[in-house]
Amino acid sequence: MGMSKWIGVASLALAVTACGGEKKQEAAAAEEAPATLAAGLYEVSAEVTQLASTDKTTPATKLKQGDKQVVKACVAADGKPAPELMAEAGDKCEIKNSYIRYGRMSAQMSCSRDGHVGYVMPAMMGSYSADGFEGEINTLTYFNEDGDYRMTQKVTAKRVGDCPAGGAAKTS
Repeated sequence: MGMSKWIGVASLALAVTACGGEKKQEAAAAEEAPATLAAGLYEVSAEVTQLASTDKTTPATKLKQGDKQVVKACVAADGKPAPELMAEAGDKCEIKNSYIRYGRMSAQMSCSRDGHVGYVMPAMMGSYSADGFEGEINTLTYFNEDGDYRMTQKVTAKRVGDCPAGGAAKTS
């Protein structure tokens, strides 16, 4: 066999081995995390790790880099989190796309903010276990006026009990 054929065979063998390793990692992650996020009341701690203007004006947010906040909101019986768990206080949001399965979380939202025409678009990527979740929320804004910004928040959450009647979010 020529040298080029050996390289092709070796490359194929490495690719097959790599795929097997990824499947083992996915299977291990699936064993550790429940199939969906557990229903109940969650307390989310968020810290603004980055905040920058995208239009060279003052960002249209009350948050500043380094700010920390705590929010309590519910995850429904079907495993879907309330938008308040990932949104800035006061924003009106809905989750547009989400993937929450076997320990991995991804959720994209569309929000509106009083006093601003345009959109706030938070996207959360992270992981979860039986008792909480963690990850990053990256937010971009698209306002018709000044104030657009890009923000990153590090979030950690823990399940703290069952949802109260009404399940309203509490921010501190």
